[in-house]
Amino acid sequence: MQATVGDEIHVHGRTVGSAEQRGEILEVRGEHGGPPYLVRFADGHEGLVFPGPDCVVQTRAE
Repeated sequence: MQATVGDEIHVHGRTVGSAEQRGEILEVRGEHGGPPYLVRFADGHEGLVFPGPDCVVQTRAE
């Protein structure tokens, strides 16, 4: 997975009824656009994300 600052990350709910989370990638800490990513989520909290198979990165151009 690769991302750049400003891309959006979507974390799909892992269980039935759990909501999807979306956030803006503020910082890419891995090499060549790889994880981990510092993300600001829609509710305002920020966290370091190591994306798994339940995550999708949407580039700004998409």
